[in-house]
Amino acid sequence: MTTNIQQKNILITGGSGMVGRNFIENDKAQNFNIISPTSKELNLLDFDKVNAFLSKENPDLIIHAAGRVGGIQANINNPLSFLYENAEMGKNLVVAAKKQNIKKLINISSSCVYPKNMDVALEEEFILKGPLEPTNEGYALAKIFVHKLCNYINEDNDQLSYKTIIPCNLFGKYDDFNLKSGHLLPNIINKIHDAKLNAEDKVIIWGDGSVRREFMYVSDLIDCIFYSIENFSEMPEVMNVGVGKDYTVLDYYKMVAKSFNWQGSFDFDMNKPVGQKQKLVSVNKLNNFGWKSKISIENGIEETVKYYLGSYENVL
Repeated sequence: MTTNIQQKNILITGGSGMVGRNFIENDKAQNFNIISPTSKELNLLDFDKVNAFLSKENPDLIIHAAGRVGGIQANINNPLSFLYENAEMGKNLVVAAKKQNIKKLINISSSCVYPKNMDVALEEEFILKGPLEPTNEGYALAKIFVHKLCNYINEDNDQLSYKTIIPCNLFGKYDDFNLKSGHLLPNIINKIHDAKLNAEDKVIIWGDGSVRREFMYVSDLIDCIFYSIENFSEMPEVMNVGVGKDYTVLDYYKMVAKSFNWQGSFDFDMNKPVGQKQKLVSVNKLNNFGWKSKISIENGIEETVKYYLGSYENVL
């Protein structure tokens, strides 16, 4: 596969988030001029400011990693904000990029865009083929909107190439471990650690623990993004990024418990929402593109627990 690094100046939105911070800190970032404005420096909810910023900076490539994100409870509590803010940020950035004739853009989406309760690996062509999971419908609709906006721009102007990555669930350094806003795996780490600190022998799991989820350590996604930058012309217009394997929620609790050497047991709260039964993305396009996940779930959890123990007082 040929390598084509014409994009020296890279703008990444969401530089203070988990994906953005890990991208900026990666050794490969030193090969580029990374433009990473804070939300105060670039308000993505204001089109005129976004357009002016892009006109001034004129990046060779944009990576859109900004967004309002959260776990299942945050999505249930704030569907309007998750829909409006994510759609508006994506729309402003993508439309301004088109207006400024910025040739290349990588849009970071989410596996929430797929129809609910599908019992097969999720192919990119499944988008809009069925109803969405209600617990994160607002967020999913916003991500689908931005993805389709990129598609339509590509069709409208063959000089522009706006592509979408759909990662599976992510975890790792700079994750959100807050039980009110974080995702499943960082919340499990928080709960098991708290149980160990307080000498508790029970941890409560939402549901019966049987729903399945696919998690990728965030450094893997960053490696894939740099691979995509270097091989941009060969990159599919829309592409899942996953590890090709999922586990049950109970499996994740057991893996985290092992990492903490916590010997307790689990109770199940059947009144709590659990979301989709399964959400495993197909990695056929990804494999054909020439990239594969390198970090095992066990090693990723071990590294995340180390990070959490070193900084949890500052991240809760």
